[in-house]
Amino acid sequence: MVRAAVVATLALGFVGAGFGFVAFLSQLRGVEVKPARNADGIVVLTGGSSRVSDAMELLAGGYGKRLLISGVHPTNDVSDISRMLPDNHKLLNCCVDLDRSAVNTRSNAAETRRWARERGFKSLIVVTSNYHMPRAIVELSHAMPDVTLIPFVVVGDKWRDEPWWTSGATLRLLLSEYVKYVAAEVRVRLAGIGLDLTSEHADPPSGVLPPRRPATAQAN
Repeated sequence: MVRAAVVATLALGFVGAGFGFVAFLSQLRGVEVKPARNADGIVVLTGGSSRVSDAMELLAGGYGKRLLISGVHPTNDVSDISRMLPDNHKLLNCCVDLDRSAVNTRSNAAETRRWARERGFKSLIVVTSNYHMPRAIVELSHAMPDVTLIPFVVVGDKWRDEPWWTSGATLRLLLSEYVKYVAAEVRVRLAGIGLDLTSEHADPPSGVLPPRRPATAQAN
């Protein structure tokens, strides 16, 4: 009896996780779509290929007044990023802020909240990779419930070139991100009923902008 109950519980948990993973995948866009509206500001979370360049394009297109690049390596400055994006030199000098404090998605959200409050921004375009967007929105919405968030997903070339299920590396990335997304959802829901889990160690450091080259897809 006990063994059967344990097996049944494990089976239900496995099925539930499977359905949850499918639901997670259904949130991931396969194409990049320009935002339907402008916002006060734009925030890009480093850690994935072409995120920063896509965010700069949105800024150049007038989709926001200022851009926050969150998760920049402490040794990087505007001149380092300018070398990567030489066509955006003027915008980098006038309208871009760097956050060097964030080391993971949760601290990205905390630093973005501080920046938005200092600027008086009430709406933000959020730029990050498609697989990272669900968790980013969970963390940012929790940190800034009074700010309107407009997702702009970045779709990598590899995602476009081959189905995710044909690549072991992509499948592992998606499974890992799904686990982090579920953990973030659980923590935020517990916080909503007064059980605030303050530890940030469950979310490993995101890939950040290394010196003189764009950030590549790592933990975020």
